[in-house]
Amino acid sequence: MDKIPDQIGYLVLTDDGAVLESGGELENDERVARIITDLITLSNKVDPVAFAPNEQFKKITITYDDHWFVICLSNKKIYIVKRSIQPAADGNTVNV
Repeated sequence: MDKIPDQIGYLVLTDDGAVLESGGELENDERVARIITDLITLSNKVDPVAFAPNEQFKKITITYDDHWFVICLSNKKIYIVKRSIQPAADGNTVNV
């Protein structure tokens, strides 16, 4: 997780939301872990008419002005990375 470019924090959670690993700005951040776990629970309850039946998300991205969160599920673990958004020379933002 430390090798991800522009990473300013990360969490690795069990599928029930317990913190397994963490670092940077998200080190031991149980509040963010709880919010993300609740978001995943909510996304799994969304009306199946909006998405394909029995299909779960693969990645969720939450974007703010100066940072973004990427949330992925793999091997019954939840991976959360907080990355900074770099302003480009022309004033637009660049996501790497």
